[in-house]
Amino acid sequence: MKNKTLVQFEKAADEFAGLKEVPGEALVEPIGVGKWSPREVICHMYYWDKFNKEQMVPHMADGARLPAFPDHDAHNAEGLKYLKSCEKPEEVIDLFVEMRKELAAEFEVLNPDMRFTIGTGKRQFSPESFVKMFVKHDQHHLKQLEAAGVK
Repeated sequence: MKNKTLVQFEKAADEFAGLKEVPGEALVEPIGVGKWSPREVICHMYYWDKFNKEQMVPHMADGARLPAFPDHDAHNAEGLKYLKSCEKPEEVIDLFVEMRKELAAEFEVLNPDMRFTIGTGKRQFSPESFVKMFVKHDQHHLKQLEAAGVK
């Protein structure tokens, strides 16, 4: 059964899928001075989901020490470069939605009682507390888009 946190995590895919209704030009305009465009926000979120699916979830086990998160700025820049191949903003939305659903399905089958650490940290995470970090991240970006009038 899905916990509330995982339901919220999956729901973000639907909220971002709704951006396909927004005119394409609005998805490529920065949401503010020095800010990303909605397309770039979605690229950023896709790339973090991709990292978690490939680098973190496979190592999640009771007592495991997961790899450290990469440098955020470098990872974000790499993510934006990675998705330059998507010509249309809708392609990025579709990639994100697909990746988010795959990642949520992987979290759903993990033992909720396992505990693990990340990098050299001492804090113990459960699958739910790990996902909760990214639910907060989703909410941060959704609020940005709403404030910019995109959502």
